[in-house]
Amino acid sequence: MKTLSSPDASSQTDVGAGVNDIVREVEALNSRMTEARSGIGRVIFGQGHVIDETLITLLAGGHALLIGVPGLAKTRLVQTLGVVLGLDDKRVQFTPDLMPADILGSEVLEEAPSGARSFRFVRGPVFGQLVMADEINRASPRTQSALLQAMQERKVSVAGHYHDLPSPFHVVATQNPLEQEGTYPLPEAQLDRFLMQIDVGYPELEDERRMLLATTGTDEPAPAQAMTAAELLAAQHLVRRIPVGETVVEAILRLVREGRRETTTLDEVRRHVAWGPGPRAAQALMLAARARCLLDGRLSPSIDDIVALAPPILRHRMALTFAARAEGIGVDEVIARLVRQIA
Repeated sequence: MKTLSSPDASSQTDVGAGVNDIVREVEALNSRMTEARSGIGRVIFGQGHVIDETLITLLAGGHALLIGVPGLAKTRLVQTLGVVLGLDDKRVQFTPDLMPADILGSEVLEEAPSGARSFRFVRGPVFGQLVMADEINRASPRTQSALLQAMQERKVSVAGHYHDLPSPFHVVATQNPLEQEGTYPLPEAQLDRFLMQIDVGYPELEDERRMLLATTGTDEPAPAQAMTAAELLAAQHLVRRIPVGETVVEAILRLVREGRRETTTLDEVRRHVAWGPGPRAAQALMLAARARCLLDGRLSPSIDDIVALAPPILRHRMALTFAARAEGIGVDEVIARLVRQIA
């Protein structure tokens, strides 16, 4: 009897210790993230949902696509994140003449004093921990595809040799919804690599008033570091250890599968959706829900997290039929219909 009961007691002790460890780590992370939010808020006025969704994306280890008109502090947000989170940030301005080597780097021929010649790899701006791809849709598809392997595999191939990217590694791309002439829409394969599409709108009146007064004086606010890259990596590891209840798992699966014409039970989806979210959408929802609950200081995600995250995670992973667009139906309307199935 003693030999049978002893492992059970030991197992219960280990489980209890593991839960206590997670609780302590969640509390410590929540304190750090509160400090990070405060630091970002000193520079970015309002835009609370944009800041939170971007932080959730980074906690989940993903990439973000920011879409908004010029002048909404998208570039400033990425620069501020680099300072607050202690990341090595790089910025690439995408233009029609930008080449893949301008992003990845290239090999140059060097000659030593002895006369010996050899190639040396000069790293491009993609070798940063937080890479901003500004107006990504203005570059050619060939250049856009240079980011594809980097975003998915965390490494690049140049002249037949692989080079690992730093860790953590995140791409935050921006896109202007106006002036679409001369732009190249991102292919579906690359869009799917972005964990979230975050729509950036105009600030509220009081937020714009504070911004106006703070940024036109002599003492413009500056961000302060609140975390380190190592702490962000530890937080990303903690996200993957957070338990997820069966009801939340079922909600994710139902939401994603109802959005596909092949597996839906909704007539509206069959009529309006050309193609729906793939398995990567379910993975993104799972990780982002865990990250969102950690950002709020909770120990496990809920259905409310899935409801809140469905639009930024699904809107760039679905396409509507021509008939739906002709009727004036938007993808957010379809997502709202899907969300009602799980809410």
